Amino acid sequence: MSAVKRFIPLLDRVLVQRVKAETKTASGIFLPDAAKSAVNHATVIAAGPGRLDKTGNKIPMSVTVGDKVVIPEYGGMTLKFDEEDYQVFRDEDIVGKLNE
Repeated sequence: MSAVKRFIPLLDRVLVQRVKAETKTASGIFLPDAAKSAVNHATVIAAGPGRLDKTGNKIPMSVTVGDKVVIPEYGGMTLKFDEEDYQVFRDEDIVGKLNE
């Protein structure tokens, strides 16, 4: 079992992996690193159970594993598992979900 599969976020935390930036245009031209724009889309890898409100009721998560989401350009905490980078965000920091 890989290390990322063993990681379980707590409370309202969400583990995501950013979508890799395109290295080639539709016409087949390869882009240099300086021309690539930052990608703010990610795939949800794991999600916590949700947080509790002041009265003790559980607030459900707004995302589930496998969702494509829009994340802020900055923020979150970066983790490295098996030479891959992942980010952890709070559920409320995720900007939105992408429907395909």
